[in-house]
Amino acid sequence: MTTTATEPVRRRVTVPVVASLHAAGVTGLAVVAVLTGGETAVLLTLGLTAYGLGLRHAFDPDHIATIDNTTRRLVRTERDARGVGLWFSLGHSTVVLVAALLLTAGVRALAPLLDDEGSMLHRVTGVWGPLVAGTFLLVIGTVNVVLLRRALRPADPGTVGRAGVPPSDRPVGGGPVTWLLRRVEWATDRPRRMYGVGLLFGLGFDTATSIGLLSIAAATTLDHDSWYAALPLALLFAAGMSLLDSAQGAVARRVYTSARTTPHGRRRVRYDVVVTAVSALAAFVIATVTLLQTLAEHVPAAAAVPGAAANLDPYGVVLTVVLLAAWGTGALVLRQSRREA
Repeated sequence: MTTTATEPVRRRVTVPVVASLHAAGVTGLAVVAVLTGGETAVLLTLGLTAYGLGLRHAFDPDHIATIDNTTRRLVRTERDARGVGLWFSLGHSTVVLVAALLLTAGVRALAPLLDDEGSMLHRVTGVWGPLVAGTFLLVIGTVNVVLLRRALRPADPGTVGRAGVPPSDRPVGGGPVTWLLRRVEWATDRPRRMYGVGLLFGLGFDTATSIGLLSIAAATTLDHDSWYAALPLALLFAAGMSLLDSAQGAVARRVYTSARTTPHGRRRVRYDVVVTAVSALAAFVIATVTLLQTLAEHVPAAAAVPGAAANLDPYGVVLTVVLLAAWGTGALVLRQSRREA
């Protein structure tokens, strides 16, 4: 469990980091404008496009479901959940920044790989990204369902009195599923470990490809030696994504933490069941469709399965609205429970 000494530090980290990414991106873009002779209009357009891509990418359903389910898991196991969204977005952005640094350093061979959808890089990362995201969402959704079942299970007199072990953290029977759940629980038992999860998501290279194509456009429009424009574009992308990912994680943490302070009762149980069901169901659906679409790209027969042709992009906003509605309704119900208590 996180000590109270680290809580004020973590509370002060998110805003400065997000603000620094914004400042670095804007400053870098201004420096590029000076170096290229004042092509301000072109660079401003590219910068706003990169920032908008970051904001939009934060609304991807896999981002929303991952941050929500991980935050809920940390709060339920009585761990501090500050910074889940920030660390996830930083890990995801690292891949984009590394690709931008390679282009800036003169590794021109990377540009054709990013531009060619039939390249080996696209083929490999096109499988890796969805596979990692789909598998993680399936497991983290299962973890939340298991934690809810443990919380609703009647107390075992034989385990009463085990100080320091929250009910949801007590060991259960063995088996391959339990082993897998414990590995994922270890990987998400601290917000900073979400950096690794975000990094694995980012290796799908879809975001790096977007920024790479913008960098190619910048180098072509300005001059072929202007690859250093890739770095501020990547920073602006990271700034936009970290802003919304951090905000979502902060809102989810406040909602779930507030729910834990409500006295136990029927309303508290119903709230837990409904919100966990919404979070876990979203994770399962997004994971299933993502894995199915990846399979359909390599096995044509799978394309006939319902959902294989679904476009998940618009559902990020839909999922956000559904979660906000569930949180808002739950907050009203739990407030009434506190008044009655």
